[in-house]
Amino acid sequence: MKVDGFGGGEIYAAAEANTTESPPAPEIGTEEYEKDGEEMFVPPLNFAMVDNGVFRSGFPDSANFSFLHSLGLRSILYLCPEPYPDSINEFLKANGIRLFQFPIDGGKEPFVNIPEETIREALQVVLDVRNHPILIHCKRGKHRTGCLVGCLRKLQKWSVFDFRRVPEVRSC
Repeated sequence: MKVDGFGGGEIYAAAEANTTESPPAPEIGTEEYEKDGEEMFVPPLNFAMVDNGVFRSGFPDSANFSFLHSLGLRSILYLCPEPYPDSINEFLKANGIRLFQFPIDGGKEPFVNIPEETIREALQVVLDVRNHPILIHCKRGKHRTGCLVGCLRKLQKWSVFDFRRVPEVRSC
């Protein structure tokens, strides 16, 4: 995959990332990001903290840009085969955020085959702290994202009882 890096450089990984035409992303701090003189921080659908420096969610949109900016993300790991919209790519470039795309077909069937190699490569990105803070997402932030997060939990040696545990959130 082609991964957008800092300063216009490129890193190559598992699959080619594509883009589609969309209007440019608005600048942070403009009226589009403010309501009643205050910035609006709207998390993406199904947003949650997985671990320190690791977050998960559904597909973000422009309404989530201020919130995502506040996380100080270095990377986004996208688990869908569809191209990433240009408007969000503009936001990523403007904020120095790298995009890693690992295309996994969606499906709710109980026995959808998710390629092991794709999960391994995605886990390598998540486990590399140089990519943190990182946001993992798919369309709704449930099935594909949940599969990857579940695999991360297994690597962390979580038991079924630990899955109710929520990581500590530190306030600034």
